[in-house]
Amino acid sequence: MIIRKNIGIDLGTHTTQIYLEKKGIVINEPSIVAFNNRTNKIVAHGTEAKKMLSRTPAHITALRPVVNGIIADFDMAKEMIERFLKSEKFPRSFITRSIVSVPTNLTEVERKSVEDLLKEAGASSVYLIEQPLAAAFGSQLDINYPTAYLIVDIGAGTSDMAIISMNGIVVSKRLKIAGDYLDQEIIRAVREELKLHIGEPTAEDIKIGVGSAVPLGERLEITVRGRDMLNGLPREITIKDTQVRFWLSRPLKVLVEALKDLIEIAPPELVGDVYKNGIYLCGGGSLLRGIGLLFEKEVGVKVWTVEEPLTSIARGTGIIAENFDRFSHVVNNFSRFKLGGTL
Repeated sequence: MIIRKNIGIDLGTHTTQIYLEKKGIVINEPSIVAFNNRTNKIVAHGTEAKKMLSRTPAHITALRPVVNGIIADFDMAKEMIERFLKSEKFPRSFITRSIVSVPTNLTEVERKSVEDLLKEAGASSVYLIEQPLAAAFGSQLDINYPTAYLIVDIGAGTSDMAIISMNGIVVSKRLKIAGDYLDQEIIRAVREELKLHIGEPTAEDIKIGVGSAVPLGERLEITVRGRDMLNGLPREITIKDTQVRFWLSRPLKVLVEALKDLIEIAPPELVGDVYKNGIYLCGGGSLLRGIGLLFEKEVGVKVWTVEEPLTSIARGTGIIAENFDRFSHVVNNFSRFKLGGTL
């Protein structure tokens, strides 16, 4: 038993990552809960629950308690976080201070929901930081000075983009077009064009396997199986990268336009800094082939993918948790200049 432990949490739509002071990321598991409707008890969470997605009997429901970066099922999310925090990977303590990343432009009610969730799950104090700012800390960007960095965090539920200067967000924008949205576009296209029903795991496999934002030098294809819409029987098809690129072109165009809109409303001096420093991508969506090249072509600014983009936000919350006295001024400090989201 210790007196205090400091943790950083990235409560994502797809994955929950928890950083323990001096230990690094000790929890990196899917944000999924499997619930038995008959007994009203959780039967699995995290990795074990993910295995049950789309494969459960009628009395068991596998669900994501966080949708589009926002808590959709408070009770299930609380149970999930409680189980993560009670893991043997965490020492027991009298006081638990938590730094939690949240999407940009949340309402007061949505932020309060996150605070209440962590407190009910056992945290003594809860501090919130917006995801692009946490990603900047996790990527070791020198944001303490009056020069601007543009961070684009393409997660599973939301895409957050923000221009950061002097440890704060100057302008920001949040969209629901992110990894899950791209998966749904693939599911819809396969159903409408190829007459095959597939689930979310298969759509994600297609996106990772052959998805790209721009034409590449190699030709890719993937074989997938699903249910034929005409006769209801199993069928196998081959999908090419050119098909997937066409399916993803519309949502990616919306992301590009949102990025341009964000730059247009930023102060001119900061836009000059962005041109000099470039655009930094993080989150799982940044791993889509060629997405950096697409942004470079459309915006005219050099694009970088941060080191370890999948964990940059969690590492950022951990850095703040480890150095709270030094960085306490950056938490619970939300940007006032927002640009409305787009679907």
